[in-house]
Amino acid sequence: MSETPNLRDALIQAGMDLLAEGGTAALTLRQAAMRAGVSHAAPAHHFNGLPGLLTAIAARAFQTFADTLHTARDAAGQDPRARLLGTCQGYLTFAAHHAGLFHLMFVACEVDRSDPALAPAALRSYQILSEACRPFATHADDRLEVAVWSLVHGYASLGFGGPTPPNPMRHAPQFAEILDELLRG
Repeated sequence: MSETPNLRDALIQAGMDLLAEGGTAALTLRQAAMRAGVSHAAPAHHFNGLPGLLTAIAARAFQTFADTLHTARDAAGQDPRARLLGTCQGYLTFAAHHAGLFHLMFVACEVDRSDPALAPAALRSYQILSEACRPFATHADDRLEVAVWSLVHGYASLGFGGPTPPNPMRHAPQFAEILDELLRG
């Protein structure tokens, strides 16, 4: 096996692919190295064990997540409600299509939340949501954006953003209906 010129990126991509295929159980340093086509010792030159690789994957996932939110918001047009709903739909779509990454980004305890590459990527995604909430904020604080974030993250975590809601909530209200109620106060 030979080392590729951009081995760090190749290992991150290999880890993302493994997560997509089999969740966190499928991701090991050895499997990521094999997928990237390098020796099993190669990851040690770029990451401090599996937590280091997981943290790098989470940072990359937050970048992709922010891009998804940004694209969905911009595709929704100029109406503030449509932009907020678009941002939230981007959030739900990302969670539904990238469940392993979503779990890694928000739940996995192995991710180093203090990593300097992770914080800016995570903050960018939150800022997109915050900006979409701004036209509806009636207070100087961040209560509305926390409520919207809680709502959309809850829907995403419960699987309501996917094609088939989990039991027992087969008839969960549509996200847009609850968002409208929240915006009305």
